[in-house]
Parts: sequence; structure tokens; C-alpha cells
Amino acid sequence: MKKAPALLKILVSVLLLLVLPTSCKKEKHAVLKKTDNTAEVKRLTIIADSCFENSDYKNAFNTYTRIISLSDTVKDRIDYVDALISLAYIYQYQGDYIQSEETVIKILPHLKYMKKPRFAWNAYFIQGFNYFKTDNLESALVYFRKALNLNTSAFRKWGILNSIGIVYMKQKKYNAAAYMFEKITTEGYHAQKFKTNSCDRFELMDYAVMLNNLGICYQNLKNPKAIDFYNKSLKIRLKINDRDNISSSYAALSEYYLKTNPALANKYAKLGYEKASEVNFYVDKNYCLSFLVQTATGNELKKYTNIYIHFTDSINKARLKNKNQFSDIKYNFKKDIEENLELKSQKAEHELEMQRQKNRSNISYVVIFISAFILLFLFFHITLKGKKEKDDAIFKSELRISQKLHNELANDVFKLSTRIQNSNLEEPKTKEELLNHLDQIYLKTRKISKENSIIPFNENYEIGLKEMISEYSHSDLHIIVNGLNTVSWSKIERIKKITVFRSLQEIFDTMKKHSDASLASLTFKINDKNLQIIYIDNNTKVQNSSINLKNRLKSVENRLKTLKGFLQVSDSENQGFKVFINLPL
Repeated sequence: MKKAPALLKILVSVLLLLVLPTSCKKEKHAVLKKTDNTAEVKRLTIIADSCFENSDYKNAFNTYTRIISLSDTVKDRIDYVDALISLAYIYQYQGDYIQSEETVIKILPHLKYMKKPRFAWNAYFIQGFNYFKTDNLESALVYFRKALNLNTSAFRKWGILNSIGIVYMKQKKYNAAAYMFEKITTEGYHAQKFKTNSCDRFELMDYAVMLNNLGICYQNLKNPKAIDFYNKSLKIRLKINDRDNISSSYAALSEYYLKTNPALANKYAKLGYEKASEVNFYVDKNYCLSFLVQTATGNELKKYTNIYIHFTDSINKARLKNKNQFSDIKYNFKKDIEENLELKSQKAEHELEMQRQKNRSNISYVVIFISAFILLFLFFHITLKGKKEKDDAIFKSELRISQKLHNELANDVFKLSTRIQNSNLEEPKTKEELLNHLDQIYLKTRKISKENSIIPFNENYEIGLKEMISEYSHSDLHIIVNGLNTVSWSKIERIKKITVFRSLQEIFDTMKKHSDASLASLTFKINDKNLQIIYIDNNTKVQNSSINLKNRLKSVENRLKTLKGFLQVSDSENQGFKVFINLPL
């Protein structure tokens, strides 16, 4: 291992020899350095977001487009993707769903680098809505379900379920849509907050939309409960003065009573038209005017018919004008960017290409050399380290076995040797005693051998464990084993089997030395994916010393801790020791 620094010195020297000529050449060729625009991107993002939140989409569009042109797609990835998401929303608001989709496609390659799921959620939601608005309903469901499967907030998840319900409504699958909105309005994020009176104003606005959607589903299914949900939605909107959406409730109620109670339908249509006019909400104004035309009579019919015709004409002209203005903004800004990029690329292209050609071969040689050297270095390092660790483990194992042989057998062998020298081996009684003594030494040696032998990990593990336990049972100690057969040992990891085997060996060794128990029980059971082992004996030799016993079993406790298990030791007067082992599987 001491050769590593020398190898590193050689590597540094070779790298310097390879890199220095390349560095000298670079001084002769000017290389265009990319400007760091991160600070400017951050500043523009604050401005663009403010414009977006205030519905100033014209200035927001220009600023977001500027951010995209300045951003480094790696260094400024978050601001870059945020700008693309906002542009996709702006295109969507303007009804340009094709351009919105093209913008989302630019976002998708970056999603794998984004830690927060909100970026993917927005991309999938925008794409789903684009498909919804272009009547590609199956594709819309695909992207809404992608958004649903993301690990996002409950608010976003229930919002996506609401979108899926709206798709079902457009597909005229009113049963499926009703089921979705029933779940949302009874179990969803907004419903739970509504029950506890903890909704803020915006959450109440969303909840009212969901109730209204459920009413529309019930109305199409001829379910009389529709009116209940229309009224619940209206009640919430009136309570919070939801000026943007009250007209939707009145429009829904007007349509509900259109055939059964024209007078009431007319009343709600007037209220809806009035509220929609206050906020200039085109959709509800259009609905309510159409209902007024159907329910009005006499002079009112003429009045509302003229208003309806004038309104639809002016709206069509305004939409065409806005669309043309928006197209001009996109075209002019795109043209400026393309001209600037073309000039920059023409200026730098020739110099960069020549420099790349000269550096490419040198870089390739350096990369290959470094890779080969690192692989060689790692190979020798890992090999030497493994060999050293193996030698250390063998040495420690041999030292431990040697100490155990000395502690447990040296005295017995010495006594036997002395007795052989001082006894008459011809006497049968002496010969029998010597043979018994030899047999005891053999059994101790065999036990030490067993303790350090290889533990079987195949189907014979259970048999080996039983044999190990039975070796501690003798005429003065009876061991009862329960539940050993109920454990699926073949499914337990190898390291955990070793821990169980060695831990039980140490527990029995400790009890043999420090206990006078005549009866012991060992219980195995699986409880909530944990292997639990309970040892109990009737020891009376040492009372009130569970702390001392736990210290003797410290090595067992350490073994278990490495596998997130634990050991508990307790004693009770006249009831012996109890050891509890818990090992997660």
C-alpha cells in the first residue's frame, strides 16, 4: 500500500507533460468564452413572473423569451425550464395550442434532471390541456394520468383528478365523470379542508367549481340531485364574493330551469349576464345571452337578440385582432433572436472548429491514459487491501482459538499429565478415570472446533442449529426449544443466520459459566417482519445482576446493533434470567 503515493507522482508528471503543450498552444488561438448570464437571468425571471401573475402576458412573453435566449440550459436549467413552462401557459391562454405543445416538447428532455416533481407536473398538465382543447381526448387522459402518478402534493393530485373528470364530461361519460367528482367533493383535498372550515379563499373557489361540475354531470344523467350541487356551489361563491365565477353558477341554474321553469331560467340568466359583464367574462356572457334569447318575450326578446348579435360580432373581431397582435410579437422577437444568433455563430464558428480539431486528439489520449491508470491502481489497491484484511482476520481467528484452547484445555492437559506420571495405569479404576478425563478433553476440543467451524447456510442450517443447541443440554440442564420449525430459514439472509447462530452460542456459553439453571427454554417466532428469540432459565445463582450479565453479552448486543436489532436482559427473583433478541428481517 505504500506504493500508491509513488504511482500518483508518476501520474501527475505524465499529465503535466501532456497538458502543458496543449496549454501553450491555446495561447496562440483565441477561444470565445461563453458569457455568464446567470445574474441577469435571475433578475429577468423576477420581472417576468410578476408580469405573469398580473396577467400582463405581452410583457411576460417578451421577458420569458429573453430569459430563454440568455440562459445556459445546464447552469440556469431551473429558470430556463420555468420560462418555457410559463410561455407554454401563455400560448395556451391565447388559444395557440399547437405552439404551446411545441414549447412543452422542449421541456421534456430536462425533466430527468429536475428533482422537484412540479416541473413534470406542469409539463404534463399543459400537454393534457392542449390535447383536451384540440379534442384529442385520449391523449389528454394519457398526460393527465402521467401527472397523477407523480409524487406531488395532495392539492395537485386532486386537481388532476378534476381535469380527468372534465375530460370524461366532454366524452359524455357522465357516469364516470360523476363518480370522479363525487370522490373529489367528498374525499378530496378541498373537501377535507372544507369540512374542517380551513379552506382559504382560492381553495373555496376551486371547491365550488368541482361542486358545479358534479351538478352538470347529474343534470345530464337526469339526476334531481343536480340542483343541490348547483345551489351549494352558488352559496360558496356568494359567501366569498367570487366575482369571476358567480356568473357560471347562474348560467348553470338558468340552463337547469330552461325547459321546466322559463321565468326562473330568465331570472338566473339576467343575474349571470350582469355578473359576467362586470368582469367581462366572454363565455358566461355568451351562455347567459343565449338563455335570455330563449326565455325572453316581447320587447325584452328584441333587446337581448340585438345585444347577442352585436356581442358575438365584436368578440370575433377582438379575438382576431388579439391573435394577430400576438403573432406579430412572436414573429418580431423570434426574428431578432435568429439574426443575433446567426451573427455570433458566424464569428465564432471558424475559430472554435480549428481549436476543437487540435485539442480533440490530445484530450482523447489523456482520457484513455487516466482511465487505464485509475483501473490499474484500483485493481492493485483492492487486491492488496483484501489480502491484508483476510490475513488480519485469519490471524485474529487463530489467536482467539489459541487463547480459548489455552484457557479451557491447558489446565486439564496438565492435570492429566501429572496424574499419568503419579498413577498406576495397570489398575482398572485408574485406567477408567483416565479414559473419562480424556473423553472430557476430547468433548471440549470438539466443542471449540464446532464453535469455529463453518456454519451450514443451505437446507441443513436448521439441523446445524439444533445440534449446536443440543450440545449444551446435559443431565443437569434440560433445554426446551419451541418454534424453531416455524421460521423459514431459507428466506433469511446469510449474515443474519450467522448472527443468530453465534449469538445463541455466546448466550449458552455465558449461562454455562455463570448459571446453575437446571431448565431452560428457547422460543423462536416471527412478529411483524421481525425474528424474535426468547431465552428463559431458572437460574438462582446470581440474582439482581442483569446489568452484569448484559455486559458479558456485549458482543452479542454489538452483533445485533449492526443489523438494527437489539438485546434485552432481565432477571426476576426466583425466576432466573430472561434474554430477549429482536432482529429485523
